Amino acid sequence: MPARHVIRAFREAMPTRESLEENRFLKPVAHRVLAPELWRFTRRSVPRGVALGLLVGIFLLIPGLQIAGAALLALPFRANVPLAAAMTFLSNPATTPLILAASYYIGTRALGGAGDMTQLMALVERHASIGEWTRWLSSEAAPAILFGLAIVSIVSAVIGYFIAAWLWRGRLIRKWRHRTHVRESARADLAKLELRDQLS
Repeated sequence: MPARHVIRAFREAMPTRESLEENRFLKPVAHRVLAPELWRFTRRSVPRGVALGLLVGIFLLIPGLQIAGAALLALPFRANVPLAAAMTFLSNPATTPLILAASYYIGTRALGGAGDMTQLMALVERHASIGEWTRWLSSEAAPAILFGLAIVSIVSAVIGYFIAAWLWRGRLIRKWRHRTHVRESARADLAKLELRDQLS
């Protein structure tokens, strides 16, 4: 998929200021989440936003809390809020089964024993309430899957951070090269004009 399509998809997924302001979980701190400096795309804020969005989006599988969690976590880390919120959409109905399968495998291998993933899948599919999620935390399957989710989300966040930093650096290099090329072309044109004036 071309880079411009990926960028367009993320721009469409990014929440607006209005949608974050209306989020019931963010209302108490909306004024801080909407601070202009947290909505700027900078060399530091972009990789942080990507990492935090992946961390929260993968680990916190409760719809509705993912965006709020990423936005709140962006505050102390000075990360880009809309990008952090948009990255949570990478855990969606298409990718969640893969994330859970990997988490289940890693968690059960690391902690030993076996767990039951069917109850967790049912909670995700029916958009369970926070109360149902809380009850699931006391089940036997919870520790292994949560451990696996933590590993998957941390590794994804680290990889996302370095990829975003690398892409941002590449973007800056391309801009610098373009500016250098424009300046050199302008100097060459000016030198031609001066030579033409001297010869005429």
